Amino acid sequence: MALKPRDESISSFVRGLIEREHRARENKAAAVIYQQFLQDNPDERAAMEVWESAPLVDEVEPKKP
Repeated sequence: MALKPRDESISSFVRGLIEREHRARENKAAAVIYQQFLQDNPDERAAMEVWESAPLVDEVEPKKP
């Protein structure tokens, strides 16, 4: 099984790999910074815990008869 699609140039394939790796590294760094922010800001952490515990399957507004 080939890693690179036949219709894609090697330079395009490598560019895509590099871009995805760069984006993954940026996202990881942002996550670390955000985790530190939550540690340093207990009010924000508490608000995020409330947000994360919100039931997402419930309707926002009840249906009108």
